[in-house]
Amino acid sequence: MAQVTIIGLDLAKNVFQAHGATETGMVVFRKKLTRNQVLPFLSEQPRCIIAMEACATAHGWAREIGRLGHSSRLIPPQYVKPYVKRQKNDMADAEAIAEAASRPTMRFVEVKSEDQQASAMAYRTRQMFIGQRTQSINALRSHLAEHGVIAATNKSGLKKLSAMIEDETESMPDKVRGIARVYVDHIQGLTAQIAEMTEAMKTVAKTSTVMKRLQTVPGVGLQTAMAIETFAPDLTCFTRGRDFSAWLGLVPRQNSTGGKSRLGKVSKMGQVDIRSHLIRGAMSVITAASRFGVKKGSWLERLLARKPKLVAAITLANRMARAIWAMMTKNEDYRNPEAVA
Repeated sequence: MAQVTIIGLDLAKNVFQAHGATETGMVVFRKKLTRNQVLPFLSEQPRCIIAMEACATAHGWAREIGRLGHSSRLIPPQYVKPYVKRQKNDMADAEAIAEAASRPTMRFVEVKSEDQQASAMAYRTRQMFIGQRTQSINALRSHLAEHGVIAATNKSGLKKLSAMIEDETESMPDKVRGIARVYVDHIQGLTAQIAEMTEAMKTVAKTSTVMKRLQTVPGVGLQTAMAIETFAPDLTCFTRGRDFSAWLGLVPRQNSTGGKSRLGKVSKMGQVDIRSHLIRGAMSVITAASRFGVKKGSWLERLLARKPKLVAAITLANRMARAIWAMMTKNEDYRNPEAVA
């Protein structure tokens, strides 16, 4: 029997599909496995490459498979799709994964550690709580507005709404007042939870050399630094700063042919958390520059003179990403290129 050198594993909740192939691509086995059968079956196989699509559970499986002595490779799903033959099913998917992983030019996703996934969970949970708080505040305002209770759309306005709810002289049905109190208690609970998680982030930032270095870049704050440390791979895996910027989706989409280069809008094909934070940070830099004045003859002044602010912010975010790559690969703090020049 030919020896298997690569196994394509189609992940699922309960029923998995494995496709084993030799170095030449010859099929060795096609096997359906339950969740409890996956690791025992792989432990019986000779040391080989186990390829999977990068998804929510893939990193955990990759770590477990790595402990068995196999080499785990995670492939972005969009890179696997072209190798699916005709019908879409688990067997065809597993074969396509094995075929894609055997390509010498294939790009793989770095396996995340447990600490990275825990940090990502903390980060995204905080973001979810912020969204839920905003949703609850908007709902409270809308419901009370139907009864003529109006307040400004800011933090002091929320305090005013809370006071009006407790004010018995305020014209409001008792049932509305009771439900409004539930909203206020829920919002206060979310606010306390967000503050607690923010303090935890600040504590981590004080002990992290990487986060301290990242925050030396103008426009990069605590959340942006946390997002980069949590979601970005080792930046030495990128050959140059532009590759990191492209990974974030901050470069123009290309539609070039016949030797003619055609660039379109920003691709947005990348890590959305880091990209959105960088753009917001760049916008804060531009807002501060517009308010307090831009240095005469600077790159930013020339950019703002010919581009709208949002376009300038995306361009500045691209430049920030390249600066971050240079800093992290050279272990240096941020240096203003115009000041150095």
